[in-house]
Amino acid sequence: MVTSAPQPDRPRRRFGLRGPHLGLRARITLAFTLSAMLLSVLLAGTTWALTRRNLIDQRIAAATRQAYLNARIMQPQLRGSQSDPDAILTSLSSLDTQSGSRSVLRIGTRNPRWIAQLPTFGKDALPPALRALVDKGTPARMTIDVGGEPQMAVGIPLPRVDAAYYEFGSLVETNRTLESLSASLFGAAVVTTLAGTALGWWTSRRTLRPLAEVSVAAEAIAGGRLDTRLGAVDDPDLGVLVSSFNHMAQALETRVDRDGRFASDVSHELRSPLMTLSASIEVLASRRDDMPDASAQAAVDLMVADVGRFKQLVEDLLEISRFDAGAARLDLSEVRLGELVTQAVSWSADRDVPVQLDSELAGIVIRADKRRIVRVIANLIDNAEKYGGGATAVQLRKVAGGVHIAVEDNGPGVPADERDIVFDRFARGVGANRRSGTEGVGLGLSLVAEHVGLHKGRVWVEDRPDGEPGARFVVELPVAWS
Repeated sequence: MVTSAPQPDRPRRRFGLRGPHLGLRARITLAFTLSAMLLSVLLAGTTWALTRRNLIDQRIAAATRQAYLNARIMQPQLRGSQSDPDAILTSLSSLDTQSGSRSVLRIGTRNPRWIAQLPTFGKDALPPALRALVDKGTPARMTIDVGGEPQMAVGIPLPRVDAAYYEFGSLVETNRTLESLSASLFGAAVVTTLAGTALGWWTSRRTLRPLAEVSVAAEAIAGGRLDTRLGAVDDPDLGVLVSSFNHMAQALETRVDRDGRFASDVSHELRSPLMTLSASIEVLASRRDDMPDASAQAAVDLMVADVGRFKQLVEDLLEISRFDAGAARLDLSEVRLGELVTQAVSWSADRDVPVQLDSELAGIVIRADKRRIVRVIANLIDNAEKYGGGATAVQLRKVAGGVHIAVEDNGPGVPADERDIVFDRFARGVGANRRSGTEGVGLGLSLVAEHVGLHKGRVWVEDRPDGEPGARFVVELPVAWS
């Protein structure tokens, strides 16, 4: 079966570049700013948490060691009957190496006596929960607030002397250190964020510089300078943009030049029959009374021929315009290719062209656009009639992956340097003038290429394989043989 299939209507593709109201440079700068801010906040938070934990752990460990040391020093002194607890606490104050430490001593259990170095840091400052744990013989420590300042209270039972030792360790300096660290980290985060903003602005400026060049080039092309191109860049990512833009500009320039030539050729081809018709009509109108019958007949025949040529030209132009607009679609149906080729030849201007059919294609049914295949064969036979002295044979052969439809003539052939352009629009080549004096528009072969291309096939011209002079136009249609 022919592999070509109807092409669905394709909606116009729109590549949306509309984003937020912020410009691209602002968005890049904002992205760098937010990234730097998030990174700095993450690092600052992690640093502050780890430092705070280490400082507090160190301060608690030092205060706890100092409390146990003081308790060991105090316990032997409390065993004597003449011991003076006040003097003992005073001596501890002189031995205390931890600034801000305050000691509290409880002597006795039933009728306890409380002795404190300072009234503020006495029994009432100790949490009941801490005292309850120590009274049960369990050492404990708690972080509390005394007079608006953070303190750590450590309680150590002294069961041998029926006493308990408490010590307050100040956390004020530790908190001040943490506050200073927080301010430093906040300042570093602000500086890092500002640096990220500056880096983002600089990066966006350098990144968008090629886009600015693209904008300038686009404006130049819009102003009519279609030969504008972007220079090569070393960046592989931007290189894709530059190559795509230059390819687009080249395609646009080619299309505009092609349309310009097309319009010029169309105007020329339309002008010739119109001038002939106008002249013929003027002759008939001015000499209608005394014109001989032979002259009138010749003028009428000339007008009929020009009208037919004009009609065919208009039909070809309409067909070409459908291809250019992307509106050409296949109308596939099941056809017997051998019968279709035979009928197409019989319907053409040269009905006596012999048709050579491959026996393997007898009765083979394929899916194809019948109207377009008939038009392809008719145009090739008409081309042979105009430029090759008439078609000598139409051949239909089965090949691997498809079929070949070939039309041969016995004309001068097509020069090798013209075989790539002979299927262009209005391209009749130098050989056209040598092969025939008949004028042609130059759209027949281009329509053949368009029809065949719509079937996913191809067409080319070559020399005749039998060595005789002439040209051989070959159409290849893909067929999935089962």
